[in-house]
Amino acid sequence: MSRAVVTGLGVVAPSGVGVAAHWESLQANESRITPLPGDRARTYGVTGAGQVPGFRAADHVDERLLIQTDRWTWFSLAAVQLAMDDAGFDPGDQDPYAVSVSLAAASGGNEFGQREMTSLYTRGPRAVTAYQSIAWFYAASTGQVSIRHGFKGSSSVLVTEGAGGLDSLGHARRVIRRGTAAVLAGGTEAGLSPYALACQAAGGRLSAGGYAPFDTGASGFVPGEGGAVLLVQDADRLGRHDDTVVYGEIAGYAATHDATHDVTAGPDHEAGSQLTRAMRLALSDAGVSAEEVDLVIADAAGLPDWDRLEIRALQEVFGHRSSPVPVAAPQALVGRMGAGGSALAAATALLCIRHGFLPAVGNLHEPITAPGLELVRRPRPQPVQTVLVNARGLGGFNSCLVLRRYRPEESHE
Repeated sequence: MSRAVVTGLGVVAPSGVGVAAHWESLQANESRITPLPGDRARTYGVTGAGQVPGFRAADHVDERLLIQTDRWTWFSLAAVQLAMDDAGFDPGDQDPYAVSVSLAAASGGNEFGQREMTSLYTRGPRAVTAYQSIAWFYAASTGQVSIRHGFKGSSSVLVTEGAGGLDSLGHARRVIRRGTAAVLAGGTEAGLSPYALACQAAGGRLSAGGYAPFDTGASGFVPGEGGAVLLVQDADRLGRHDDTVVYGEIAGYAATHDATHDVTAGPDHEAGSQLTRAMRLALSDAGVSAEEVDLVIADAAGLPDWDRLEIRALQEVFGHRSSPVPVAAPQALVGRMGAGGSALAAATALLCIRHGFLPAVGNLHEPITAPGLELVRRPRPQPVQTVLVNARGLGGFNSCLVLRRYRPEESHE
């Protein structure tokens, strides 16, 4: 069975543009939450947001395409190019039918859509551009990436809110196993427009006091924008003497659903059992025991009930270990960014494997009680071979991904 390995990372996030900037931010463990423009912070009850610093769309996107697409697609186009550059992957050297695009989306082109709807209501139908029909759509980034680079393999968009980034990577492995040579997977978001913030505020989950998961003062999350795109390739097609850097292997994946509308239920709710089940299925899929996991990058919603559910689920999976499993959540320093957040968490996990590093739980001052787990307070060097990444999406989605150091000598069995 083909092994899916990650050879390129493209990061466009509040932690910086590019792998080097993101890695430096991880090591520094500094908050990248900044004030929102205008009166958005006061209007929507948040102190700030994770915003991509110094991003100039014209540096990454053709001018003709800028007027046809939304900010989230600009992020995806930039992240795709960064991932390919990181891997030394030239689209011109590839069979276009052997390369697929499988990105995730949660909020779509909300800024573009808001602008066009405003034009409709204030100036009439003739003020709406033809691009409204495609720029807001969830598959817009997948389509624009495919067109830009001429990729003609089977492509898709995954829409499972915050779990989408992991689902796209799980799907990428599936596509690789079906015979495709390479897949660009992951996702980005740009959910900081007034419309997008209004939608998030309506759910009652935004925090006015900051994003502090697993802390006694947790009161919700701070929104963010950006994400990551990963280049996933068939290990067998890299060749024995290929000098391509391999960040790691997608070893296991699983997804479950809570099958309930009440996503804010307390710790006794059945939803926790489905997250537990997803973790166990992902570990089983990877052929990895709980004892072998060196790091968990948690979903870390920052909502007290959700955090307690995840802690209990982690205890059920890892509580019997001989030593506590380290649990990190660096996303608290950049904001919660839908599908882009889980894609960025996967990129972070691979960097931890490559460099031997444990990131921290961002903004953790007074940890909640979590026997059998180590909520990492400060980042530190430590060998990392295997990482479990958790992600949950509004509506009951649970996804888990196991990433591990790539060992070419291992069999495909």
